[in-house]
Amino acid sequence: MKTSTQFYHSVYLDPKYCEGCINCIKRCPTRALRVRNGMARVISQYCIDCGECIRHCPHNAKKTRRKGLETLDQFKYKVALPPPELYSQFNNVRDTNLILTALKRIGFDDVFEVSGAAELVSEETRKYVKNNKDKWPIISTHCPSVTRLIRVRFPSLVEHLLPVRSPQDVAAELARQKAVRETGLPSEDIGIFFISPCPSKIANVVDPIGLEESQIDVGLAIKDIYPKLLAALKELDEDEVEDLAISGRIGVGWGISGGESAGLFTFDYLASDGIENVINVLEDLEDEKISNQLKFIEPTACSGGCVGGTLNVENPYIATSKNHYINKDMPISVACEEDYEADYKLDFAWETPIEYIPVYQLSESITESMAKMLEREEILEDLPKLDCGSCGAPTCKTFAEDVVRGFAKKEDCIYLMRNEYKELLKRSQLLNKKKAEDREKKIEEEKKEEQKLLAGQKLMKLKMPEE
Repeated sequence: MKTSTQFYHSVYLDPKYCEGCINCIKRCPTRALRVRNGMARVISQYCIDCGECIRHCPHNAKKTRRKGLETLDQFKYKVALPPPELYSQFNNVRDTNLILTALKRIGFDDVFEVSGAAELVSEETRKYVKNNKDKWPIISTHCPSVTRLIRVRFPSLVEHLLPVRSPQDVAAELARQKAVRETGLPSEDIGIFFISPCPSKIANVVDPIGLEESQIDVGLAIKDIYPKLLAALKELDEDEVEDLAISGRIGVGWGISGGESAGLFTFDYLASDGIENVINVLEDLEDEKISNQLKFIEPTACSGGCVGGTLNVENPYIATSKNHYINKDMPISVACEEDYEADYKLDFAWETPIEYIPVYQLSESITESMAKMLEREEILEDLPKLDCGSCGAPTCKTFAEDVVRGFAKKEDCIYLMRNEYKELLKRSQLLNKKKAEDREKKIEEEKKEEQKLLAGQKLMKLKMPEE
């Protein structure tokens, strides 16, 4: 069973470019970032690899760990897994076979559409939704960032997660089986390459949801292969285009928000995109503000869905329009389980269950945790509640928790320091005033003594007899 400390993270900080600004800490949805000593740092157990910090860092200090096309040389036979959002990165493309053929031109021996596997997953999801009414609304696990978010922040929603493998993992399984059968090569000589739109899905290659190990060998980025694909498309003649597509409108539609839900053939669904919107929906669901007659919820961390991933090149809203343009004349669906059952081993269920991971608990002991919560509230009472981020934490409440955990000191709050400075200055002024008053009083007393002395001397002179 994987724990939060075992999560693989594709998002990382390059300290060479970090300027210590607070843009990233204000945008992180899980409060996983802090700025300490002029440098951002990531709290690993909170990070869900959503890529918001990459999107909003003005200095390009947040990056994605990924490999490039040079890794093709490590395998004798290379299979590309293009996701549906790849198609909408290009202009004036109606036939997805153009993109698939171009992939073979840049070094891949075969392609297997993730959108084809998505249609199989849609079929399996329809069965699960129908047979598990007690779990309604069922929450999609297509977006790894959202699944991780639920695991660390929404314990009551874990049981609603769809326990079905992601399209990319299903595609990898089928692509490997197909390659072994057609080439006769051992599995280790076959490389499966997923072309990812986001850091989250690259992380999922190494640390797959519900699986011990993914069949994907390498996660590539769409924006890294885009220039080569563009060049290959320009050189591609119409008569060279191969018939490689295995998906229709449902599969290609998975690239945009609501596309997965459309494959369920129901209106009783909710699709939300953009991580802040997703959090609002999950909070309402946890608070039972959403009707249990809703069958399915499709949350995606990026705006517009997977077309909004930070490893894409096209504007997500333009890409959404292109997605509609591409799939409007497609058949509703092409791939179905019956076509694969004879030649492939189909397995959609998770190998390992996933559980809630209480990374935000202040202590494993309930008693100690309650005591720390009280301490946090006491500290919070003294804070200005401006959530300015100047202390290096995104909110005053987060800062108070950091103080309780020993990650920060109260003096790190500039407002507390300013107030303390004002108090010290006031005390200093009062002290100086008192010293001045004491000095004046002493001078006055000395004058009076001197006057008394002079008066006494004068009196003695008057009383002394003249010689």
